Formats: sequence, C-alpha cells, structure tokens
Amino acid sequence: MPNRPMVYFIGAGPGDPGLLTLAGARCLERADVVVYDRLVHTALLRHARPDAERIDVGQAAPQGLDRDAIAYLLVEKFRDGKRVARLKWGDPFIFDDGGEEALILHEHGVPFEVVPGIPAAVGVPPYAGVAVTYRGGGDTLTLVRGHEDASGKLPKIDWKSLARLDGTIVCYAGPQQLPVILTALRTHGRPADEPVALIFNGTLSNQHTIVGTLGSLAKEALPAQAMPAIVVVGRVAALREHLRWFDVRPLFGRRIVVTRPREQAHELVELFEDQGAQVILSPTVRLAPATDYAPIDEACATIASFDWVVLPALTGVEVFLRRLLAGPNDIRSLKGVGLCVMGQSSVERFEDVGVRPDVAIGEFRPELVVEALAAKGSLQGRRILIPHAEGAREHLTAELRQAGAEVVEVGAYRIERVLPGDPGEPDLYKMLLEKQIDVVTFASPSTVKEFVDIHGADAVADILRTTAVACVGPVTAQTAQALGITPAIVPAEYSMAAMVAAVVKHFRMTSS
Repeated sequence: MPNRPMVYFIGAGPGDPGLLTLAGARCLERADVVVYDRLVHTALLRHARPDAERIDVGQAAPQGLDRDAIAYLLVEKFRDGKRVARLKWGDPFIFDDGGEEALILHEHGVPFEVVPGIPAAVGVPPYAGVAVTYRGGGDTLTLVRGHEDASGKLPKIDWKSLARLDGTIVCYAGPQQLPVILTALRTHGRPADEPVALIFNGTLSNQHTIVGTLGSLAKEALPAQAMPAIVVVGRVAALREHLRWFDVRPLFGRRIVVTRPREQAHELVELFEDQGAQVILSPTVRLAPATDYAPIDEACATIASFDWVVLPALTGVEVFLRRLLAGPNDIRSLKGVGLCVMGQSSVERFEDVGVRPDVAIGEFRPELVVEALAAKGSLQGRRILIPHAEGAREHLTAELRQAGAEVVEVGAYRIERVLPGDPGEPDLYKMLLEKQIDVVTFASPSTVKEFVDIHGADAVADILRTTAVACVGPVTAQTAQALGITPAIVPAEYSMAAMVAAVVKHFRMTSS
C-alpha cells in the first residue's frame, strides 16, 4: 500500500474484534485518520497508530444528510493529504451505506479501496450455533434487510414468495421490526412450527439467543430492553443445541475487571476473552515516557560493565530492550550479563528476541530475588542494574547493597495515576456498587495499593465484599488483605494464565 492519500472502506465484522481481517488491520495501522461508527468495537482502534486522529460518527447513518456529511468529511481529510480508514460495522457494501459514501468520493475524484468484512448476517449465526446452510435445511439462503427505519414498517419485499421458499431466511432487524417480520412470515404461509433463532449482541460476550418457532415467538418473548437482532428462520435453527460453542465457554457472561495498565493488559485480556468473559479494562495507572532517557541509555551503552540486570516489572523489560536496541549495542551485548526477571510475561518477552533469562521469579519479592542471585554466586562487589519507574523506592536495592552488591538504579518510565472520570475510563465504582462485576483482578501489589488510594479504603472494602477478588500470587494477596480486601482466588502458580485458570475453577466450584 503506497504512502499516499487514500480512503479505505474497512469492514469491521459483526462485533468480535478478532474478526477483523489482516488486510483491514494493515490499513488501520497506516491510517492518519480513523472514522468509525458507534457499532464498531472500540478494541479495534488499538490497531491504529497512537497519533492517529479518531472520529466517532455515531450510529451507522441511514439518513441521507448524515451519510453525505460523513462522505464530505472523508473528502476533506483526503484533501488534507491524509490516509483515511472508514471503519464500518459488518461489511461496507452489504446492507450498509458504504456504497453511497463511496459514490460521493468517486464524484469528487477521491481514490478509495474496499476491504471486505464479515457481514452480520453471515458472521453472527455461527456464534449462536446455527449453520445457516445445512444438508436437509433447504437449498436457498435469503438475506433480508430489515433495519432501514425504526417505525416498525415491513421491508418492501414479496413476503408471499419469500414464505414459499424452502430454505433459510436471515434478517438483521431493528427491535420494532422483529415482531412484524415474524408475523409477516407466518401470515404469508410459513409454518407456525418453523424453528426461529433470535440472536442479540451477536459475537460479543453478552450475546443472548432465543430459540422458538414462528408461532411461539410473540412480542412478549423478546427482551425487555429493545435491541436489534439477527433473525434466523428455518430448520437449521433447531440444530443450535447441538452446535453451540461460543456461549458455553466457562466464563461466558462473566464481567471481569482487569486493573493492569493498558500497555501491559493485552495478554490477560485475551486469556479471559478466550474463556468467554466480558473484560472491563480499568487500569489504576498509565505508563508514560521517562522524563530523561539519558541514565538508562548510558547504562545500556555500558551494559557489559554489569554483572546482573534485575527487572522487577514487564514495563522495565520493554523499555530496557527498546533503549538497548536503539543505541550502539544489540542483543549480543548481553552475553555474560545475568538477567533476572519477574513473571512469565517477562520471560516470554526476552525469549521473543532469542534470550533466556538466567533467573525467573513468579512474583516480585525482594528476599527471593536476593536469594536467587546469591545462589548463582557471591554478590560481594557485583555490579547490578535495576531499571524501574521514576520515583520508585526499591527495598530490593537496600537488600542487595547489604549483601555487598553495587547497585545502579535508573528511571526507565513514569507511572501516572488514572482517576475516575478520566476520558474513556469506565465508571467502575458505580458498576461495583450496582453489582455488575463478577471478578476484580490484581496482578501486582502496587495495583492493589493504587486501587485503594483511588477509591478509598472503606469504600473498597464495602464494594468488594460481594465481588470475587483474584490476585496473581501470595504477595499481592497479602497486600490486599492488609488493605481490607479478602481475595477469593489466588493461583498456586504465579502467572496470568494460572490466574485465569483459577478464576475458571472458582466459578465451576461455586456453580456446581
């Protein structure tokens, strides 16, 4: 893809951010501006560059003026010399107004490309265990558009002919249109015992599916909160109980809070989502660049003069590697230098660059670090580098110096507290107060302390009394207990994967 102004129409898929295509992700990574609809999962925006402009244009625009305004916005950004990603729910050209927007671009001489996405009518049913085409289910698959307006009027199609087709009908329908579409099929000749599946919030962790028949799914069977749905009518809908896979995962429907910084949360979020959980990312801190990189750059330039590098946090690992490789040295400079890291994620990060740490400790405990290093040889006169957060006071430093080591500390990054009400952050306190959360996870003692400082000790002890708390290891659990929080879940192994497995085990035990 050339580095020239361009508009990319990108299909985001029907909800699950994992359904974005590789081509779509590449276009997002190159974009200067991302224009997206409200139905698009915001997790997809992580594919965009941090400095890319993000523009939320609200719901997919069915009204001409709204659609035209969005198209003219694309034209304007193109004329500013920008590469523009127009991120559309589902597929841009299937039951969407991407074609109309593209025509306006054509009229103004604006070049564009289309990256197809998975349409909702195709992508959602499999997540509900519905195979829309199946031997014995009929020889036709008909897609019906049913969401042009919210008035409850029927789409303008030949319902009598549609009802006579022996096959499957799939329709994306607004809440007002659901009952009238089902009624129209029934009154125009479709059998009353025809199986029907209504899929709400398809492909997401709060997906909800209702299965019945045309005769049984009256208006009162619909959710109390008006929501659009994918409607599947046909014999194939009856196979759902045999083909379910998505909504039977062990943590499906559970809402789990991850308090790690966004920059470090990706692994834990994916692990929970793989088990079906709905993850609420609510970091207590955010990571920021160091005020001055000169000290760590100087340490990296003279890395061969150190006997050990001790990295108490994954962030320190990331910054250390980045600054080491940005200078005159490379990975070969670490030959002869011992590496001590905390946690499996830090081990894996070094293995990504072909280096195996000499010492790996499950959870950061200063006495264990000193013990592990001493087991490798006397610390007397050993030169040890510790990159950590600016302003951090490491108890480890005092213990290493007491053992005779020469310790050099450098600030590799800054930590800033994330406060309630900060833009883009969830109202976690309200969610906890209203008992909307199943588990709050803590991956380090510092995260527990920040959480309590932000919300207040008395309030935290109260709101977490009826919510399960998971801690990655005993040190984090001890910190929580000292602050009035009783952890219900503490894995035997100190890793993100072990914590997720422990959460799964907890709910299996409590639900049995």
